[in-house]
Amino acid sequence: MKIRTSHRRWTAALAALCLCMPALSPAAGKDTPRKDRPRNAQPPAYVDMHSYLPDWQDRDAWLDITYQLKMNFLDVCGDTFCEGEYANLEALSYRCSVEAATGNIGECVWVIAASQEEINPNDGKVMVSLREWQCVSPLAAHTSAEQLVATLKGRDPIHAPLPNTKQTIYDGLTACL
Repeated sequence: MKIRTSHRRWTAALAALCLCMPALSPAAGKDTPRKDRPRNAQPPAYVDMHSYLPDWQDRDAWLDITYQLKMNFLDVCGDTFCEGEYANLEALSYRCSVEAATGNIGECVWVIAASQEEINPNDGKVMVSLREWQCVSPLAAHTSAEQLVATLKGRDPIHAPLPNTKQTIYDGLTACL
């Protein structure tokens, strides 16, 4: 009976030790290399704006800006873009690349999708025609991520003059659509 009891204690102690080993290893707490990038690879030259921003307040502001842009698009769509062959337009995403070393914007693109649907009166099938646009924002060279975020904060970022230029995101949309 005593042998079994001590065997159980030994097994429990061994199991606890195995569970603690990762925390006790010298590598614990250190960053491990990403599996999708070789160990000696250079970091990317450009990153997504959201990833580049240094703190949660700036990232939260960026998310608010992209939300406000979608709301602004809905406001202007009915009077401008959403008429004609493709009346069902949707602002999908607004993405900006940032040069990691300098903080300068590489490019900002607003992806817009549209569809036109018709019913075939003979067989009842829905016929769908799709279209997409990649609208580049008219940014001045050397616009920093911080400048762009500061400029676009507020309720009407689509009409805010972009840094170091008099153009707006709306101007880029009208040229694109």
